[in-house]
Amino acid sequence: MRYLPLTDADRTKMLDAIGAKSIDELYNDVPDAVYDKGEINIPNHKSEMEVVDLMSKMASKNISASSVPFFIGAGCAKHYIPSATDYLIQRGEFLTAYTPYQPEVSQGTLQVLFEFQTQVAMIMGMEIANASMYDGATATAEAVSMASRITKRKKAIISGGVHPHFKEVIKGFTQFIEIECDDLAPDVLGLEDLIGRIDEQTACVVVQLPNFLGGIKDYTALAGECHKNGTLLIVANSEPLAFGAIKSPGEMGADIVTAEALSLTVGMSFGGPALGLLATKKEYIRNMPGRICGQTTDSDGKRGFVLTLSTREQHIRREKATSNICTNSGLMATAFSINMTMLGEKGYKSLALQNHAKAVQLKKALSEVAKIKVLNTSFFNEFVVDLGQDAANVCDELLKQKILGGVPLSKFYPSYPELRNHLLVCATEVNKDEDINLFATKLAEVLNG
Repeated sequence: MRYLPLTDADRTKMLDAIGAKSIDELYNDVPDAVYDKGEINIPNHKSEMEVVDLMSKMASKNISASSVPFFIGAGCAKHYIPSATDYLIQRGEFLTAYTPYQPEVSQGTLQVLFEFQTQVAMIMGMEIANASMYDGATATAEAVSMASRITKRKKAIISGGVHPHFKEVIKGFTQFIEIECDDLAPDVLGLEDLIGRIDEQTACVVVQLPNFLGGIKDYTALAGECHKNGTLLIVANSEPLAFGAIKSPGEMGADIVTAEALSLTVGMSFGGPALGLLATKKEYIRNMPGRICGQTTDSDGKRGFVLTLSTREQHIRREKATSNICTNSGLMATAFSINMTMLGEKGYKSLALQNHAKAVQLKKALSEVAKIKVLNTSFFNEFVVDLGQDAANVCDELLKQKILGGVPLSKFYPSYPELRNHLLVCATEVNKDEDINLFATKLAEVLNG
């Protein structure tokens, strides 16, 4: 059997070796109340061709983001991924690349990661970046832990503009290391007072730029107040393309910057695989989680690359590790670096401006629809509108007309009924003029009954 290599004789030999009479005997310690010994109600096995046919039919029930007008963002925006990216990462030297345990024989992999670190540090406006992390949420949680190690404090203030998924991961991550999280309510209008909450116990303030609700804010003043108090400013992000059009976190005085870069790797893919970015100031390098690739020279004076400051538990004593991150999203980091290299500095900035222009176009179209109120005073490619009625119901009606028209905030904030009518919409370079006009037209029809 292709996928079941063990024969009955093989199983008998293995059971004899451990002194068990049957496979069932291996489960003697499992309580009868939770052990179902009957047949599992699943279909019998099928051929590969039958399975492919079945799965294709199941997949066809989904509405593909590439087949309908698509205005969803919420941390996973749709961008065009060049065909060259997919081709290049499928080359054997990239596709099979994993954690280089013997760095000296992985020069190609290490060079890619070295270039990746350089690109991340540049767009974030920071001095140094690591060789990537799992995703933006865990990267931000690691940043909070890092800030606590640096400041020797146990309190984190989390802005209401931080992605709800990031917040949940931060709180889940920090509860076991006794960091108190001051989690603020969602802040659509940008009125929250972060400075007033900082005290001598505050290790860090976590904000997002652009925030989850699309808003853009200059955090220079907040950074200054944080530093007066010995507090670190962490700036999270779920759309790194934005820094091609707005001031970078580093220019604002951020101490640690994290991001989810999924949208600039291999596309959305139903939410993954993801890519976490983390950059910081050079003075904090020894407290940074993950790994760093460094440049050096070999015994012949030739340029080479090495892993350096790999302060994770696989490399050093567990109690001295800065992170339990076991690997990095190396393939996704490669895809990110390929995309950024093909764009170049001018292309990166140009694409950012295209995204903002499309969002402005979408805002104008929606503003002309009666009953709709745009709530953002600033945005990059995403903003919130008040529909005057249940946004989830409106999205359901748009879906019937094959339009994916944004994300109701009630999906993320069910305990805030005042946000029930609010819809988060996003526009990128892939949104055509006719799609924007169709969205506005159909939305007006739905709102007017």
